[in-house]
Amino acid sequence: MSDDINMNEVTKAVTDLNKGFEAFKAADAERDKEIKQFGAELPETKAKIEKIEQTLEAVQKVADDAALAAKRRDRHSESGDVDLDQKAAKWARQVTGDRGFAFDAEGMDAYKNAFDMYLRKGDRTMGADELKALSVGSDPDGGYVVNPDMSGRIVTQVFETSPMRAYASAQTISTDALEGLYDDNEFSVGWVGETDSRPQTDTAQIGKWRIPTHELYAMPAATQKMLDDGEINMEAWTISKAGGKFAREEASAFVTGTGVDKPRGFLDYPNGTALRTSIEQIKTGVNGAFAAAPNGGDALIDALYGLKAQYRANAVWFMNRATTKLTRKLKDSDGAYLWQPGIAAGQPATLLGYPVAAFEDMPDPATGSLSIAVGDMRQAYQIVDRQGLSVLRDPYTAKPYVLFYMRRRVGGDVVNGEALKLIDMSA
Repeated sequence: MSDDINMNEVTKAVTDLNKGFEAFKAADAERDKEIKQFGAELPETKAKIEKIEQTLEAVQKVADDAALAAKRRDRHSESGDVDLDQKAAKWARQVTGDRGFAFDAEGMDAYKNAFDMYLRKGDRTMGADELKALSVGSDPDGGYVVNPDMSGRIVTQVFETSPMRAYASAQTISTDALEGLYDDNEFSVGWVGETDSRPQTDTAQIGKWRIPTHELYAMPAATQKMLDDGEINMEAWTISKAGGKFAREEASAFVTGTGVDKPRGFLDYPNGTALRTSIEQIKTGVNGAFAAAPNGGDALIDALYGLKAQYRANAVWFMNRATTKLTRKLKDSDGAYLWQPGIAAGQPATLLGYPVAAFEDMPDPATGSLSIAVGDMRQAYQIVDRQGLSVLRDPYTAKPYVLFYMRRRVGGDVVNGEALKLIDMSA
């Protein structure tokens, strides 16, 4: 679990969440009795439930953050000692297009020092040795590629704030796009007798998918006085400027992006069952809400069990907290709640027995909103990262400030719509 997660706070949040949910169930039962007896809930009961829900939302966020941290740890942690020479050589091959550029840990140290000097002073004041050290990371479009340790920490910050990277498949490439094949059909077969003729059968058709990378940029500014201050950690400053913007833009695009100059989000697909061009949507039967008890969870059950078994085995529910507030109230025909809180630190809440992930880029419940997704996101969605974050230092355009034009290329798209279902909150 990441260092910014306070385990004492998480343990307390999980305990408070379970206690709070028990209090919510008791108050909800009281509300049901009042509605049957008086036709409406009493004001004091309504206020009591609202207060409980506010507490639940606060502690649920702490629990969700801990569950996401545990998910990231499983997906992105490294084990064992790192071979620094091998790490440096791999980075150099990716940056230079695999031209056999000789590079080791000592060269990487020299590159880091030269890159820091470049950020502070630019390359015109650098000596021959520094320029030589920096040459391996030269970007043909201008600037220099960030060293792998710095780039890695920026990507880590993206992991911290973009849940899609914890659940979807992600791959780093050195080209402009990632390509793959899909097969959405099967061979036809037939039964025959021993001496019957055997006519040719239909052949399955294989198609190609392609996910291009798109440019994502940030251009923060700093005064030369700030850059001259040797006490300022330039890497930390750069990360704080770029990381937040990259994270917000990526998180939104992976969910709602149109695919035009940015990744295409999974909510951008039409309703349907085609493998690559649509995602099936299941209506709740009520505009902006769920049907009245005991049928409120029917749409969720239909979506979950509409997934094929291999996708349902790793299924996760994706929704924001406003939608979670609605699902928390749903019951089955026996009066049991469909939503249950996690019982331990690092364990997410569940809905119909499957984990719930907080995706704040999902829309709030409204008429026709696609507020819930369920499925195996790793099979459904592919994130593509172009290796290397480059920085171009510009001391001329905005004097007396120095601009740092930082760019990276990232793409994303659905590769298997069968692995995902969407809940359409409409009649």
